[in-house]
Amino acid sequence: MYLRTWILGLAACAGLAACGDTFGEQALLGAGSGAAAAVVLDGSAATGAVLGAAANVAYCKQYPSRCR
Repeated sequence: MYLRTWILGLAACAGLAACGDTFGEQALLGAGSGAAAAVVLDGSAATGAVLGAAANVAYCKQYPSRCR
């Protein structure tokens, strides 16, 4: 069970690599990945969504060439 949780959590975080073309898409994709990771890891989905959105937008702004 513990290994499965980590694998699912990492798979959800991998969704952050799918940046999106616009700010809204970046935030939405990040929020979805963050919320999914939080649920899998028994955390707060709302907190995961906020952190995921912020992380994805920040990553896409820092490394735009990796998000296309």
